Amino acid sequence: MPVVAAGSPAPTGAGSAPPRLPLWPLALMFGLVPVWWLTGAFYLGWPLLGAVLLTLLVTRGRVPLPPGAGIWLLFLALVALSVTQLQSAASVLTFALRLAFYLTALVVGCYVYAVARERADQVVVLMPLAAFWLGLVVLGWLGVLVPRFEMTTLVEALLPGGLARTPFIRDMVHLNTAEFNPRSLTPIYRPAAPYAYTNNFGSAYAMTLPCIVALTALLRRGLLRWVLLVSLPLSLAPAFLTLNRAMLLSLGVGLLVLGIRASLRGNLRVAASIVGVAVVGAVATLFIPVFDLIGDRVERSDTNTDRFSLYQEVLRRIADSPWLGYGAPVNVDTVSADAPIGTQGQLWMVLFSHGVPALLCFLAWFVVAYLGCSRAVSAAGQWLAVVPVVCLVQVPFYGMANQNLALAFFVVSFAMALTERERAAGPGRLPNAPAVPA
Repeated sequence: MPVVAAGSPAPTGAGSAPPRLPLWPLALMFGLVPVWWLTGAFYLGWPLLGAVLLTLLVTRGRVPLPPGAGIWLLFLALVALSVTQLQSAASVLTFALRLAFYLTALVVGCYVYAVARERADQVVVLMPLAAFWLGLVVLGWLGVLVPRFEMTTLVEALLPGGLARTPFIRDMVHLNTAEFNPRSLTPIYRPAAPYAYTNNFGSAYAMTLPCIVALTALLRRGLLRWVLLVSLPLSLAPAFLTLNRAMLLSLGVGLLVLGIRASLRGNLRVAASIVGVAVVGAVATLFIPVFDLIGDRVERSDTNTDRFSLYQEVLRRIADSPWLGYGAPVNVDTVSADAPIGTQGQLWMVLFSHGVPALLCFLAWFVVAYLGCSRAVSAAGQWLAVVPVVCLVQVPFYGMANQNLALAFFVVSFAMALTERERAAGPGRLPNAPAVPA
């Protein structure tokens, strides 16, 4: 697949411009999430949707790579090499699925970057994310209103019985609206749909919320803008009821960084939007005692002890295999937690499964992403630059070997293209100026 470096203009001459990439594959992938969830294809089908994007990129040729793509390619190579460290053949399937999610994220980033650079209308490129957000809010409310609802999906019914009963696979293909302990007399219902785990919902929420604020800044008027503005306060109930501490922490750190940058630049519009989001969140806590609920949950569970036990075991074992890790998380009986070593956070998964160099590459991509996005001058661009910060805060606590990594690449790649557009247009120009040549 021919590629061109980020920011490289297309050669002049008749017929030199490649065909424009369509937007429908992004709408299919991100906009129809409720459909994929209902069919049970949200997890296993995600890499297949990424393959559609890859096919279109290869067919078109001359694909501009977003900044930092080389770092991610090195990360992918290290992950692929770590397959030699797998301790059992049964781990190959889950290894391949994680690698597919990592590759799909890069494909999404390349596709969005190319589309955003060649289209003058930036709003239309973010439409799939708007649909993803609205689906997240609606499914989150299902988790609030019917938290015990579950259903056998089409994909689950089609899988071989032994495979469908594997706990890891069943979590991905069986439909649930909320996560809870069915053996508890007083279970805590935490919205999770369309994800298998409520932490993934919280992670996606924290990543997407800044994008929706950015989109409202780009829209400025119209019905969709009002729909998104109304959806922001409506989203708080399912988000708060996930009781996800890392979600709140990552959003808080992201808003703090955004606020400091806005203050240094004297950007009153961005500062006002931060205050607006903070006020809406504070008002919501008057009706949803989220901090009391989180405190009650922590007192009634051993979640902190379990996590620290797993983290300590990762640090102890990685000394024996620092370069390529162990290929995948492993189950042991030497820790208090039920979860395998190398889970309960993407940082620990990458470190344990793929080694120290892979972890450095993984983290470096998000640092480069933030540095690139932080050059944005528009209100929308500055809000989008929050997402890499949110991700960096989340990686010690949440897993990202899922759809959320592609979500992060979508946002970052769009933000990088928007920043390039702003710098090329010069001061005083609107973000929807003619596109940078691709």
